[in-house]
This record gives sequence, structure tokens and C-alpha cells, in this order.
Amino acid sequence: MPPEPLRIATRRSPLAVWQAEHVARRLQDRHPGLDIQLVRMSTRGDEITDRPLMAVGGKALFVKALEEGMLEGRADIAVHSMKDVPALVPEAFRLPVILDREDPCDAFVSARYGDVRELPEGARVGTASLRRECQLRARRPDLVVESLRGNVQTRLAKLDRGEFDAIVLAASGLRRLGMGDRITRVMPPEDSLPAVGQGALGIECRAGDAEVQRLIATLDDADTHDRVAAERAVNARLEGSCHVPLAAYAVLEGDALWLRALVASRDGRRVLRAEGRAPRDEGPALGDRVAADLLAQGAGDILAEVH
Repeated sequence: MPPEPLRIATRRSPLAVWQAEHVARRLQDRHPGLDIQLVRMSTRGDEITDRPLMAVGGKALFVKALEEGMLEGRADIAVHSMKDVPALVPEAFRLPVILDREDPCDAFVSARYGDVRELPEGARVGTASLRRECQLRARRPDLVVESLRGNVQTRLAKLDRGEFDAIVLAASGLRRLGMGDRITRVMPPEDSLPAVGQGALGIECRAGDAEVQRLIATLDDADTHDRVAAERAVNARLEGSCHVPLAAYAVLEGDALWLRALVASRDGRRVLRAEGRAPRDEGPALGDRVAADLLAQGAGDILAEVH
């Protein structure tokens, strides 16, 4: 039998809590009567907001604290944004479930300008992502791109106070929080290639919890799982963390995957791109091949400069 109640580890941010509550509702729909509790945890990544995330350990900090909570027996599962999950999951855990994907694209948000192309020379743009930063610089080297930390509400408040001319963040987070109307323009992958796993939620549990794995398995979405597996294989081959200028995005074309990836220098002057197609059941091998293409172009040197 599953633990009573089933305890979900979550960060305290409004978006993280929404995601955990969303999973709780989905599980209760599949298992009526299931008792679920949210266990709110503080992470070092949430506590340190005055420095870029990459300077204090990257988004893996968000995941690690929840994993520690599971190991200590305070929680049974953890809900993660897949773009935050490192390429390699520790042996003590499993990541068996990836839910159906929300909008994977980046969102351009501004009160005065409709798109990156409309920004005046020297405009200030805020983002928490090095991946977004380097792609912005590649398109518009004249922009002043600055680090923007904090939860979604904090970032929007800084924009509204006039600290930035525009900000770029995940469309999925805005939509999940009921703030989709703040999106000025959804940036297509051609303009800003998404992060590995962006827009998808994953459920992590302890490796030995067979009953818990059975319970949550009903929420796994095969299409999203196959796409994200290909993207994560790029990350694994490049040994990239969540705070490097790496993007990978896969879509399904019938029963085939089309995977695009890039690695860029922080200043945007070097942008390496690779892509490939393969049957959907060969996603990890496709990701490995696309990553090898990037390495052959010199991606290793770019990533070494960032670490």
C-alpha cells in the first residue's frame, strides 16, 4: 500500500506550490480518496537571490533539497520543473514520470515593446537564464542583458517598476500562475530555443518505492517523456548543468523525433547548432548524436569557459 498520506516535497515559491498541487489533483483524480500532503521545503537556491544562480551552484540546488527530504523520510515524491533536473539522477532515486508538456517556449514580456526587434539600442532586458541571455545577445548585441532572480511575481514587479525595458521568462510559468495575459509575445524556437525539459513537470521518488512508482505511473505522458528523454541525452553527453548556455528541444513528427540543440558563448558571438531526426524510441541515441555534432564543432571549449 502507498504511504498514508502520500507526501509531496515542494519548494515554497508560488509556482512550485502550484505544480505540486497540480500533481496532487491529478493523482486524486486517478486514485479517488488518496490522502496527499504537501511538504514545503526551503532550498539554498531560493534563499540566495542577490547573485546569479550559476554563481551559487545552479538550479540543481532546487532539486537537491527535495531529494534530501525524501532520503530523510519527510516526503515520498518530489515534483520538479524538468528544466531544473540535472542530467544524471542519483542512484537512490528514480524519475519515472514526466507529465504532459505545457508551452515549452520563452515569453517576451514588456509594457512598451512588442518584440525583441522593437527594443531600442541599449535597452535593458532581464533574464535568469544564461541560455536566454546568450541567444538575446546573438540577435541583439546592443542590448544590456542583466541577471534577474526571484520568483515570477518578483520578476514582473521589477519590470513594472521600470527597472527593465523587457524581461524574458518561461511561458509555462506565467500560464500556470494564471498570468498568461502578461505575455507580450511567445518567442518561437527559431528565436529562442527552449531549455532541456522546459514546460514539463517530472515526479521523482526513491528507487525502492515500488508501490509509489505504481501509484504515480498513471500520470506519465509517453509523448512528452520521449521528447524530454532525447533532450536530456544532449545534456548528459555534454555534461551540461542547468546553468550553462545549452538548449535542446525535440518535437514529434508522427512517430519520429526532430531534435534541435545549440551551445553558445555568453556574449552570443559563437552559436553552435545541430539537429537530427530518428524514430521516437531512439531518442536517447539521437540526443547523443546531436551532442556529438556540437562537440565536433567546438562546444566543449565554450562550455569549459563557463564552468
